[in-house]
Amino acid sequence: MSFPRYPSYKDSGVEWLGEVPEHWEVKRLRVAAELNPSKSEIGHLDRATVVTFLPMEAIGDDGTLALDREKQIGEAEGGYTYFRDGDVTIAKITPCYENGKGALMKGLVNGIGFGTTELIVARPRLDHIVGAYLYYIFISSQFRRLGESHMHGAGGQKRVPDAFVRDFATAFPPVSEQIRIAAFLDRETAEIDGLVAEQRRLMELLKEKRQAVISHAVTRGLNPDAPMKPSGIEWLGDVPEHWDVMPLKYSITKVEQGWSPQCESEPAGLDEWGVLKVGCGNHTTFDPMEQKALPLDIAPLPNYEIKAGDILVSRGNTLELVGMATFIVEVRPRLLLCDLLYRFQARPERAEGAFLVHTLRAPNGRFQIEREATGTSPSMKKIGQGTIREFIVALPPLDEQRAIVAFIAAAAARLDTLIAESQRAIDLLQERRAALISAAVAGQIDVRGLADMEAA
Repeated sequence: MSFPRYPSYKDSGVEWLGEVPEHWEVKRLRVAAELNPSKSEIGHLDRATVVTFLPMEAIGDDGTLALDREKQIGEAEGGYTYFRDGDVTIAKITPCYENGKGALMKGLVNGIGFGTTELIVARPRLDHIVGAYLYYIFISSQFRRLGESHMHGAGGQKRVPDAFVRDFATAFPPVSEQIRIAAFLDRETAEIDGLVAEQRRLMELLKEKRQAVISHAVTRGLNPDAPMKPSGIEWLGDVPEHWDVMPLKYSITKVEQGWSPQCESEPAGLDEWGVLKVGCGNHTTFDPMEQKALPLDIAPLPNYEIKAGDILVSRGNTLELVGMATFIVEVRPRLLLCDLLYRFQARPERAEGAFLVHTLRAPNGRFQIEREATGTSPSMKKIGQGTIREFIVALPPLDEQRAIVAFIAAAAARLDTLIAESQRAIDLLQERRAALISAAVAGQIDVRGLADMEAA
């Protein structure tokens, strides 16, 4: 759908902005909003007064707020950022800034909040700007792109300076028009967000279907009429009568783990040696870019080089990812096993490597892994070699394993195509959302006529 433009424009005098509606006024944000208002304005309140507390994770990329945390003013005022209902916040640290983290503050307990120090707070001067419109300026692609170019700091500690926000120049419509533009964007973005939510629900259903297909194939086989027998293991249940139930150790070679040299922060090039990161097998396929370059002054250990046919299993990770298995179908040369990964191969007379990996990633495999993982830290659970070797697997004959692997590959490919289509739809919708916001706050959409048509 195309939207109408204003009848006349003028040169804004701002290079990136170009022409703006003739009646809009160009000014810097410092004129329209007060930055980081002083918490001294609540100095008269009892320090035991309860207020909302917002760490960064409580502020969404979509402007939503999780308002379930509270602190007393006396607990929060010393080390956190102050704001109140009606203020607009924007994250200043990478990657939160680029992701658009920020919100129009509303619904705060007693109208007051404190939060992460990585926020810039802007209080609208209501004769110049309304909070809803200021929020849309902050999440517009123009504001975010220019802010990125002004960031300073190193690596993950880059921040947008307050001065960039104060000096950001843009064109402002009259306040009454700002209200109409914000209402238009609220309506249009809500519709887009609803479509995105539908696609995300579809993706989750497709992923659940993918997992169910794999799980059924590696525990029940492909023949729905095959006679079944008790496995003798309560959590495994019945298995096809001709399958063998045994510890994994009888189907694999020796389990080994790699090394942990001090590596560079960047991935290795194709002609360089690299050491795999534990996350290389977190997803459904092996990711060769999850690695770090081995420094030139450290000699590689070629016996740790990854080969086709290897099965990699994470030795330590979060509970959801520890023991995650991946099968190496093909791999570039000069990638080395790290200390947090186990490696072994399937014994060719007993098992197919891809079948074993599907089994380890299926619910029955994950049940065993998560049950046996140890460690007090939720961010680092570990699993031992001996435990891996004792995992129970149900194995059909080799030819049936190969048929199951081929079936899973075909079924997964079909579902992955549908998942990718949903992701593409989400990407296009989000691009449209961003373009709509940017066009509206740059004066490229005349919402006045749209509002009049809706009222009629």
